[in-house]
Parts: sequence; structure tokens; C-alpha cells
Amino acid sequence: MYRKVLYLAFASVAAGIVAYVALKPSGQKHMTGAALAEVKVPQLSSEQMAGEMAFNENCASCHGTNAAGQDGIAPPLVHFIYEPSHHGDQAFVLAAQNGVRQHHWPFGNMPPVEDVSEGEIQTIIAYVRALQRANGIN
Repeated sequence: MYRKVLYLAFASVAAGIVAYVALKPSGQKHMTGAALAEVKVPQLSSEQMAGEMAFNENCASCHGTNAAGQDGIAPPLVHFIYEPSHHGDQAFVLAAQNGVRQHHWPFGNMPPVEDVSEGEIQTIIAYVRALQRANGIN
């Protein structure tokens, strides 16, 4: 008898969760991996294009296409928090080389980025800064 009640309670809770998710308005669904920022991409210099390639190889899997972030994964780098006066270029270098503890966002700690040279990091920074400027972050 007790086991039947537990199964019934579990089935009721599961059905309620399924109904809630299915009936929740689409604008409110939590979509892990969805972009967190809308990013305008400017015309890029050759150094910035090299940075885009290096970013796509080393950073985009977490920080998303055009550094727009990914819901539930990593923050957007095209965000006022990362403006040069708050997070200078050296902060990006140190984050890539050493990782960084969670401090602005609830995504957990960022691990170091393996096999990325300081030269590649500099081109990535040039790319991210170009994106930031194109989106009003100076």
C-alpha cells in the first residue's frame, strides 16, 4: 500500500513538472546554450579576423558565437562588465592562462584555456574589443 502511494505521488509530481514546462509561455523557457547578448559584428581588420578565428577555436564553445555568451554555460564578453576600464586586456590574458574564479556570473569557475599562445590571446582581445566597441562598450 505504502509503495503504491509513493508511486502515485511520484507520478503526480512528474506529470505536474511536464505540464508546467509544456504550458509555460515560450518566452520564459530556459534554453541552455542560448545566446545571452545580441551582438552587432563590425567590419574587422586582419588582426581582428585572426582573433575571431582564434576565438572560435578556443573560446566560442563556452562564450558563444561572437562572444554573446551561452545561457547556463558562460557569460557574454560583449557586456559592460568587461569594458576595458573594468577588465583590462591583462585580465583576459590571465583568465586564459590561469583560469578565473567565478565572481560576476553564476557559471562557475573558468578553467585555463589549454594550448593557446599569448599571441593568439592578443588577437582574441583585439577581436573582443572590436565587438565591444561596435556594441557601445568602450
